Amino acid sequence: MTLQQLEYIVALNAYRHFVTASEHCGVTQPTLSMMIKKLETELDTIIFDRSKQPIEPTSIGLRIIQQAEKSIREMRKINELVLNETQSLAGPLKIGVIPTLATYLIPEFIHSFSHLYKDVELTISEMPTASLIDALNMEKIHMFIAATPLEQSDFYEIPVYYEKFIAYFSPDNPMRDIPLSASNMPSDNLWVLEEGHCLRDQIFNFCQKSMAYNQIFEAGSIETLVKIVDKNGGYSVIPELHLAFLTEEQKKNVREIDSPPAVREISIVIKKDFIKERLINAVADTIKGIIPEDMLNERLKKFAIRL
Repeated sequence: MTLQQLEYIVALNAYRHFVTASEHCGVTQPTLSMMIKKLETELDTIIFDRSKQPIEPTSIGLRIIQQAEKSIREMRKINELVLNETQSLAGPLKIGVIPTLATYLIPEFIHSFSHLYKDVELTISEMPTASLIDALNMEKIHMFIAATPLEQSDFYEIPVYYEKFIAYFSPDNPMRDIPLSASNMPSDNLWVLEEGHCLRDQIFNFCQKSMAYNQIFEAGSIETLVKIVDKNGGYSVIPELHLAFLTEEQKKNVREIDSPPAVREISIVIKKDFIKERLINAVADTIKGIIPEDMLNERLKKFAIRL
């Protein structure tokens, strides 16, 4: 039994397709098939049921794969320990981020991170949450930044900061001068983001779930939402960090939401087998330098991330 064989069965379980798994591992399909078959012979156990389409692990095979994942993770930790002591941060880093965070985080993040970690090849992709989950599962990205919880059993969510929602009204809206709570949010003229944006789901989580909102357009960005409210009346719900993008006149149309305040948790999300502690701390530290201190997770203010 070799580490390479363990990597092959883990890859085949992830992709459930011999050709795709072999491409991921950088070997030919016959080589991957032969090495897995050799492992099954050595263990005298069938790991994969090849009669299923797509291929599936057997019950004992799934337990072997889970143990293989643990073994690979522990071996990678040894390599990471050596790198921590002997090398600076370097190599590729692919990060995903949801659109409702990108405007506030990414410009400053790129500037700060690239200055501090010159040898890291940074790539950032903006995608809806569902696409980020798929990309992380397929190892197309190393981590992503999004609103949590996500309820993904294979992921770790590391809370970084908490952001309030605020209501933004048109200047002539009578609700602009009434104290707001989650229970008395207006049931009509609410403009929201298009389907697929996590912020849209979060709005309806704290608003009345049965509210019959009647907007005729679902915007693709928060900036567009604000402009629609200015021109067409009604109101929207926007993240606290968007305040910096409003004019002084527009800020007069903002109202906080109380009883209880509406807040979203923003986290760095990684797969459970991610082992690069220094890299994830570099990302977290960069974000901590951008976000106001009073919004940061209290634990992250005091301690480094330990995997």
